[in-house]
Amino acid sequence: MNTKYLKILEYDKIIHKLITYCKTYIGKENIDSISPEFSTSQVTNLLKSTSEAISLIFRKGIIPISDIPNITISIKNIESNNILSPISLLNIAKFLKISREVKEYFFSSDDLDLTSYTKLYDLFDLLYTNKNIEEKIFSVILDENTISDTASPKLASIRKQSKKLEQDIRDKLNSFIHSSTYSKYIMEPIVTIRANRYVIPIKEEYRSQVKGFIHDISSSGSTVFIEPISVFELNNEITNLKVEEDIEIEKILANLSAMLFDYSNYLKNNISILGDLDLIFAKAYYSIELDGILPQINDEKYINLISAKHPLLDKNIAVPIDISIGKDYSSLVITGPNTGGKTVSLKTTGLLLLMAYSGIYIPAKEGSSIFVFDNIFADIGDEQSIQENLSTFSSHITNIVEITNNVTSNSLVLLDELGSGTDPIEGANLAISILKYFFDLGVTSISTTHYQELKNYCLVTKGFQNASCEFDIENLRPTYKLLIGVPGKSNAFAISKKLGLKNEILDMANSLMKNDDISIEELMKNIYDNKVEIEKEKEAIAKNSNQIEILRKSLENENNKQKEQQNKIIEEAKIEARRILLSAKEKANETIRELSNMDKKDLSTANNLRNKLNNNLKELSPTSSTDSLNLDALKALNNKFSLKNSTLSNNKKSNSSVTFAKGNNFKAQNISSKINVIGMNVDEAIFIIDKYLDDCAIAKLSPVRIVHGKGTGKLREGIHKYLKTNSHVKSFRLGTFGEGEMGVTVVELN
Repeated sequence: MNTKYLKILEYDKIIHKLITYCKTYIGKENIDSISPEFSTSQVTNLLKSTSEAISLIFRKGIIPISDIPNITISIKNIESNNILSPISLLNIAKFLKISREVKEYFFSSDDLDLTSYTKLYDLFDLLYTNKNIEEKIFSVILDENTISDTASPKLASIRKQSKKLEQDIRDKLNSFIHSSTYSKYIMEPIVTIRANRYVIPIKEEYRSQVKGFIHDISSSGSTVFIEPISVFELNNEITNLKVEEDIEIEKILANLSAMLFDYSNYLKNNISILGDLDLIFAKAYYSIELDGILPQINDEKYINLISAKHPLLDKNIAVPIDISIGKDYSSLVITGPNTGGKTVSLKTTGLLLLMAYSGIYIPAKEGSSIFVFDNIFADIGDEQSIQENLSTFSSHITNIVEITNNVTSNSLVLLDELGSGTDPIEGANLAISILKYFFDLGVTSISTTHYQELKNYCLVTKGFQNASCEFDIENLRPTYKLLIGVPGKSNAFAISKKLGLKNEILDMANSLMKNDDISIEELMKNIYDNKVEIEKEKEAIAKNSNQIEILRKSLENENNKQKEQQNKIIEEAKIEARRILLSAKEKANETIRELSNMDKKDLSTANNLRNKLNNNLKELSPTSSTDSLNLDALKALNNKFSLKNSTLSNNKKSNSSVTFAKGNNFKAQNISSKINVIGMNVDEAIFIIDKYLDDCAIAKLSPVRIVHGKGTGKLREGIHKYLKTNSHVKSFRLGTFGEGEMGVTVVELN
C-alpha cells in the first residue's frame, strides 16, 4: 500500500501510539518497519498472535520483557574471538536472564493448555536459556568496574598481597606524619595517592627536609605531594602486583569471552525472538487500552462495523458509528453539512481496517466483521500542491487518476468531497461517472459529497446507497451519528432562518427552487425524519430491553442468594448435628477408657459409667438431625458396657478387657499412615476420617496424612473445620513440597 494513503488515514499516528508500548530497542525497530498485510491468512495469523498475547496477559500478568541491552557489537566481538569488556559480559548475562524469565513466564506450571497457543508457543520454546553462563558471569563481574576476588585463586592471592602492602605503607606513612621530627612539615595529617603511589602532603617551604619523590604540587603551590624514600620499594611492589592483577583479569575476561563463542547464534536468535514478542505484546497492550475487539473476517467482501470509534479520538467522548457496506450495495455516498463527521466516518473505516490488517484489535463492538481487501486507496482532504501549481480540483483528480490506474475489484476506495472545486453541474456529473466506473469494476467505495445529483442518483440506482451524518437543527451542531439509508440535507434555509435571516430573503430563495427539487427535498426530508423517529424508537426499545434484562438478572441473583442462604442453613445444621454426635462419641470413648482400667472393686463405678452413657444417648434426640446409624452404634457400645459390667461382677478372672485390647492392637497393625477421601463430599469424608483418627489414636500412629486433593477447596475447608473439633488432633497443616502440598493435610495426634 502506498505510504501516501497510509498517512492520509493517519496510520503513522497509530504506529506512534503503538511504539510507546514496546519495551526493547529491537521491538521499536520492528514497529517502525511494520505495515498492514493484505492477505486473509496473514491478517488472521497476526490477529491470532495478538489474541494469544492478550489471553496470556489476563492469565499470567505482564510479560517480563524489559529494556534489553544492545549486544549486537558484543556478539560480533565474540565471533571474532575478541575479549569482551566487563560491561559487555554483564549485558550478555542480563540478556540471558531476561530471555530465561520470559521463557519461564510462558512455561511456568499452571492449568493453562499451552498447546492452544499455536502462534506463540514456538517463539517461547525457541528462546535459548543458559543459567550456568548467566550465573557464572554475575559471580565473576560485580559491576562494570569490579571483578570479584573469587574470580580466580590467583586474583584472590594478588589482592590479598596488595592489601597487606597497602596497610604496611599506611602504617609507615602515618608513623612519619605523627612523628615529632616530621609533623611540623606536614600540611595535613593524611595519606593520599598520586599517580597510583602513596604520598603525603608537605608544606612547600619544607620540601627539602623530606627525602623522597615529588609526584604533584597543589594549584596554589603551597603543598607538594612527596613519596618518602622509606615507602618507595613498597609502592613499587604494589605497582608490580597491580600489573599482575590486570594480567589476571585479562585472562579471566578472555576465558568468559571464549566460553560464549559457541552460543553466538543462540544469542542472535534470542534478539530476534524477543523483538517479535515485544511487538506482539505491544499490540496486545494497545488493543486492551482501546477496549478493542477481535473482528470477524469474512470472504464475502463486506464491512460491518458496529459502534466503531476513531482510535485517535478520546474513547470516552467519541461518538460511535455503525458502518456497513458490501451486501446490498457496494457504493455508499455520505452527504450532509460540513463539520458533520463525514470525513471522520471515512477515516474511521479505513483506519480500523488498517489496524486489523496489522494485528491490532479495533475499537468497535463484538460482531463487527471485515473483509481483507487487496488495497485501500484514499483521497481525503485538500491535497493541493503549491509546487506543482495545482488547484484543489486538479489535485483531487490527479489522485483519482492514480487510483483508477491501480484499483482492482477487491480494492476499497475512500473519496472525500468527490467532484468539488469546480462547476457544480460538471462536478456532480463527473462524480457520478467516477462512482459508476468503480461500481462496474466491482470496487467497494465510500465517498462524501454535497451534490444533490448524487443523492438523487443513489435513490434510484441499484448497488448505491445514501447515508448522512445527523445534524441538530435546534442547537446548530452535528451529532456525528451516521445514518445509512438517509441522504443528508444541506439545511441551508433552516440554518439561515435559525440565525435570523429575513423571511423575505428566504421566501425568494425558495421561489427560485425548481418544483422537482422541492419535491425531492421534501421526500428526502420525510425519509430523514422517519429514519430519525425509527432510530429513536429503536433506542427506546433497546433501553427497555436493557431494563428488562437488568430486572431479570436482579431476580435471578436474588433467587440465587436465597438458595445459597438455604444451603448455608442446611450446612450449618449438619455441622451442629455432627458436633453433637462427636461430643457424645468422645464421652463414650472416655467411658471406654475408664472401663478398660477397672477391676472387680470398681463395680459401682462401672454402673455409674453405664448410667452416664445412657444419659449421653438420651441427649441425642431425633431433633438433633443425627444419623440413626450413629445412635445405633452408641447403643451397641452401651450393650457392650452392660456385658462387661456383668462379667466383672460374676467372674473375678474375666479377661474380657484384655480381649478387647488385643482386638484393638490387631486392628492397629493394619492401619495406613494416610487416608484418601478424594471424590467424597464433606459429610462422607468426615465420617470416614473420624473412624480413621480413632483407630490411629488407639494405635499411637502419628503423624498421618489426609489426601483430599486441591479441587475447589470446599472439601479441604470442611475437613479443617472438623479437625479443629476432634480431641485426638494436636495440630494440622497443609502438605509441603513432596508431601502433596495443597492436596494433602498432615495431622499430628495427641
